[in-house]
Amino acid sequence: MSALEIEQLEVGLLQNFCEVIGCPQTGQAALVDPAFEVDRLLRVVSERGWTVTTILLTHTHDDHIAGLDEAAQATGAVVRCHPVEVEVARTQAPRVEPIGDGESLALGHGEIQAIHTPGHTPGCVCWFVTDPAAIITGDVLFVGSCGGVSYQGSDVAAMVDSLQRKVGGLPEHTRLYPGHDYGPTPTSTLAWELAKNPALLADSVEAFRAYKNLR
Repeated sequence: MSALEIEQLEVGLLQNFCEVIGCPQTGQAALVDPAFEVDRLLRVVSERGWTVTTILLTHTHDDHIAGLDEAAQATGAVVRCHPVEVEVARTQAPRVEPIGDGESLALGHGEIQAIHTPGHTPGCVCWFVTDPAAIITGDVLFVGSCGGVSYQGSDVAAMVDSLQRKVGGLPEHTRLYPGHDYGPTPTSTLAWELAKNPALLADSVEAFRAYKNLR
């Protein structure tokens, strides 16, 4: 496997981050959560000489898929998301395939793994790039905080498990790419988050509820 390149772009008025992931050897590329300003995302792809073959979704809240229909139509790419998110995704794109926890997909000579991380929504997926080690977390984990658990289908216990066992168990040098620019820096490392982020320091349901001021 070869290293993939990741470019992060802030788009729209809600401080969303989207990522373009590409294999420099083959030119195959993926978009993650094409929310807004799809033309900018596609311009980056074009400037690199890449071709989008895959669109990856962390979840299907409106602010993460507002541009999915445009991106899917422009690229013809296959959309991949957790099975419980497929129905919503198919209202925006014709080619949607489910991907399960721990499944990997090839992007050129690189590899991306789906990590099912429920809590914010039942079907949240974090996308783990194996080389260089990076995780795209959507609304599961931000730099210095995490996503909310007050939405339909949110689950505090599942969120704690996702943060502690699944995200927190990755190599500490893993670079974090969150879904929104809500922290002091656009990206960070898992080592920094484990030391500083109260969402990860809250290592029990009770501690997490206290952090989020949940009754």
